[in-house]
Amino acid sequence: MSSAAARARADDVETREYAARKRAEKRAAAEAIGVDADYIDHFVETFYGKVRDDDLLGPIFAERIADWPAHLGRMKAFWRSVLHNSGEFSGNPMLKHLMIPGIDLTHFSRWLDLFYATLRDAEGHPEATALVGGRARMVADSLLTAIVMRRDGLAGGRAGKDLPHV
Repeated sequence: MSSAAARARADDVETREYAARKRAEKRAAAEAIGVDADYIDHFVETFYGKVRDDDLLGPIFAERIADWPAHLGRMKAFWRSVLHNSGEFSGNPMLKHLMIPGIDLTHFSRWLDLFYATLRDAEGHPEATALVGGRARMVADSLLTAIVMRRDGLAGGRAGKDLPHV
């Protein structure tokens, strides 16, 4: 093996080790404030129960989700990936949301309102509320901005600026 190839391999190993260390640190920080796998599982189940019962969001989800246990499993993996950087979620949430006709600020605001209500009901550590709520707002902002930009072009940039905060 040439010295350049050996160095590239060493750099690759170093990068993987660094990434693994950072993932472990992120997970440990979340778990230190109570955001562990059990918290995420319970939160997702409670939150999507509220979504299913909601007059605005319930019909949108009912029209698209036939297998709720499978969907909840995917959402638990998604939120573990977001909050613990677990890397276990694979999918394209952006594409799924782009395909929903008429989805707009009203829907994402309601989604966040239900999300924040679930956080308040969980009565977790204030830092957990800030962490999980902040990540949820980033997700909603990103999805809404992409949807509006696709529909309206660049004029739709930062469509999520008026979304509620936790």
